[in-house]
Amino acid sequence: MSKTDIVVKPRIQAKTNIQPPSLFNVIYLNDNVTTMEFVVESLKNIFHHTEQTAYEITLKIHEEGSSVVSTLPYEIAEQKGVEATLLARNNGFPLNIKLEPAS
Repeated sequence: MSKTDIVVKPRIQAKTNIQPPSLFNVIYLNDNVTTMEFVVESLKNIFHHTEQTAYEITLKIHEEGSSVVSTLPYEIAEQKGVEATLLARNNGFPLNIKLEPAS
């Protein structure tokens, strides 16, 4: 090495206090227009529920007015909510979906 060579040593420290992403509940709200068949299919196709769990969640939505259908990191919950809303609108249903922080 000559006198003009400069050696730069970066000061990199690994972050050890990384927190997992916040989780959010995706909630379907009941209405009088969206069919139960559509809700079951959307739960199976978008949230990957089995036929049985999709049907059980759909009954809960119908009987109680709403239900948590999935708990996911915010960005994924938001994307799944948008997918379900677009699918509903494209099929003529007014299904409403909301996100809430998971407790």
